[in-house]
Amino acid sequence: MPYSVYLKKNEEKRIVAGHPWVYANEVARIEGKDKNGSLATVYDYSGRYIGKGYINHLSKILVRIFIRDESIPDLEFYKNAIKKANDARLALGMDNCYRMVFGESDNLPALIVDKYADVLCVQLLSLGIEKNKELIIQALVELFHPRGIYERSDVAVRAKEGLEERKGIIYGDFDTKVIIQENGLKMQVDLQNGQKTGYFLDQKENRFALRRYSCGKKVLDCFCNSGGFSLNAAYAKAKEVIALDISAQALNDVNINAKLNGLTNITTMQGDVFEVLRQFKRDGESFDTIILDPPAFCKSASEVKNAYKGYKDINILAMKLVKNGGFLISSSCSHYMTFPLFQNMLRDAARESGKNARIVEIRTQSGDHPSMLSTDESLYLKFFVLQIL
Repeated sequence: MPYSVYLKKNEEKRIVAGHPWVYANEVARIEGKDKNGSLATVYDYSGRYIGKGYINHLSKILVRIFIRDESIPDLEFYKNAIKKANDARLALGMDNCYRMVFGESDNLPALIVDKYADVLCVQLLSLGIEKNKELIIQALVELFHPRGIYERSDVAVRAKEGLEERKGIIYGDFDTKVIIQENGLKMQVDLQNGQKTGYFLDQKENRFALRRYSCGKKVLDCFCNSGGFSLNAAYAKAKEVIALDISAQALNDVNINAKLNGLTNITTMQGDVFEVLRQFKRDGESFDTIILDPPAFCKSASEVKNAYKGYKDINILAMKLVKNGGFLISSSCSHYMTFPLFQNMLRDAARESGKNARIVEIRTQSGDHPSMLSTDESLYLKFFVLQIL
């Protein structure tokens, strides 16, 4: 008998409003018996139907709802849902590389599908999605006939679902280093070893926006990874671009990508960003534009206080290195560091650095990573352009 999950009194409001997650501590009782990872029906305390989703007794997120009617999650269901998600990206003019499916925001919780030219890369982040892996891959093949599909389910969150990390080719036979086109530039994406699913697609539009702050400028790209921001700055005729990262592999990727585009105004530098910025200050160095795009400093609510300090410290260092009238572009990819909190951190950093700053732009993740008003977790990327006065 399939699982029936009944919520405690007044716990349904957030979920009825559209949030897909049912936490274990919100549940009054569970009836029925089925396999873990199977489809469960969720009701409010009075027995009113709310929706259906895959259940996992090992996770704090007991059920991830993705059906609000009487649909059945068969092959046609997945094909229709994935096609709808992809059509939304096509309608925005996206073509060569973009996030095709963004989990909860596309009503397919815990499923990520990224398109890199004619290859797809997937992440399966819950037990229920993992159990339907073959169905999902079949849907992708029938819809898009890709040259190949790579899996990058090598993420720590899978442990919370009782799943092992995994990565590798799951369809086709292809080179895992794929050349994409982004903002008119060629980029080599390493599906096997690159960050996330190979590349940070969510910053695509922000990388393009950087160009207006780069022409004729001396630009420092901190935490440059494979060089997305560096290449856009260089392409916009920056006078000089320094791509800074602690990873030798990342800097090698920057050099490869610069060569792919015939760009000669990029210099790579290896080192810890905090330490290098301090050394620049001691040396009297300065820049017209600095980009800070660090990895997430906090991955849980308990880490926010320390993360705030880390973000503030790195922004103070950068503000001191920006020439008067120049620009600091500061970003955070942790949803726990909310927009108001991040802006407050920038305010503190400006005050403690002795600088005056004004906001020129506030941006977020690109349109292929849409966020749901009902799901705060889906809005995570903050991107502030500050002019230092």
